[in-house]
Amino acid sequence: MDVYVLPGTSFWSLSPLFSIPMQLIIDSNRDLGTPYLSIGQRIRIPGYVSVEEQIRQGDSFWRVAGRNNIPVESLLLTNPNVNPNFLQAGQTIRVPRRVTWRYVIGRQNYDYSIMMNDLSILMAVYPFMQMTIPGTSVLGLNIPEVLIGNGAKRVHYNASFHANEWITTPVLMTFLNDYLLSLTNQSTIRGLSTAPLYMQTLLSVVPMVNPDGVNLVINGAPEDAPWRNRVIEWNNGSSDFSNWKANINGVDLNDQFPANWEAERERNPQSPGPRNYGGEAPLTEPEAIAMADLTRRRDFARVLAFHTQGEVIYWGFENLEPPESEILVNEFSRVSGYEPIKTIESYAGYKDWFIQDWRRPGFTVEQGIGVNPLPISQFDEIYEKSFGIYLAALYM
Repeated sequence: MDVYVLPGTSFWSLSPLFSIPMQLIIDSNRDLGTPYLSIGQRIRIPGYVSVEEQIRQGDSFWRVAGRNNIPVESLLLTNPNVNPNFLQAGQTIRVPRRVTWRYVIGRQNYDYSIMMNDLSILMAVYPFMQMTIPGTSVLGLNIPEVLIGNGAKRVHYNASFHANEWITTPVLMTFLNDYLLSLTNQSTIRGLSTAPLYMQTLLSVVPMVNPDGVNLVINGAPEDAPWRNRVIEWNNGSSDFSNWKANINGVDLNDQFPANWEAERERNPQSPGPRNYGGEAPLTEPEAIAMADLTRRRDFARVLAFHTQGEVIYWGFENLEPPESEILVNEFSRVSGYEPIKTIESYAGYKDWFIQDWRRPGFTVEQGIGVNPLPISQFDEIYEKSFGIYLAALYM
């Protein structure tokens, strides 16, 4: 929501007026470059929207404010061109309203366009949230990264490396929405305050690593040649892509990382297809390259890759993980009920590469139980069990 500076307005005065932590207001206005405000300057207030309301006969700003349970000054800041001494019945003004609801609706077939629309809304309502584009997909779709926080501890979450595991994206997006709500409403989540997290942690989230693949599973083959014929051929002539894990090039993105890549390739398919083909070399696919470049640039303290299914958490690789990993995974298990498993005979994954190259904690979290793609009816249960993992990875 936009307000406009009046004499005496400052970040320090706006914070108690709207009951929003001052740092969130400052970070919502990074483009200003200075804490000193000018009369008439536009300031963004996070966690609010403004709604239109018509003036009634006999109304004053004082009466409108009382009716909406807001301070009079908030109306003055929101309506700089309205003279409060000359209000007329039928006149329209803007009234601030605190956001207390989710914008993300996770229980649906959550494709790329829905995610991007939700991110656009969240960016507008919570402008302290930042978004970068670390890369693009094979078909040229932007792969967004969301950043929340100012802290030195850098934590990363990602989802939908595998196309038919797309339910991981709306679950993660719902957590993002709830985290933002908690920050602006200064409310606790499961009894825990999130305000310290913002100051201590930088959370990086890539909610959909494989947008082309997710769209393929949910919406079917693209209309454009040669992609349509190509993916149907790789899918054994079928237009049912529910078994498809790979990107649109038929390459499994979680078999693309240089961590015993050769061993993984040797036992898997040698040509493009729905699943398990690791490409002709590590890091050949733009989505995998984007994730690798992002990880190198951010220098994360820990990473969590969310997949489906099995309700297990893989946390080791070749005994290269630090002792901290076992402490973390035991807490993740406690809050979720998921089973910690140190290693399986699987290589070339994102968390494998992270553990190998950084010697820091990396985790693959397998959400839900069943056959991929998991039915959307599992959404609530998956979210409930995963929520503690999202929080613990930030707090610990």
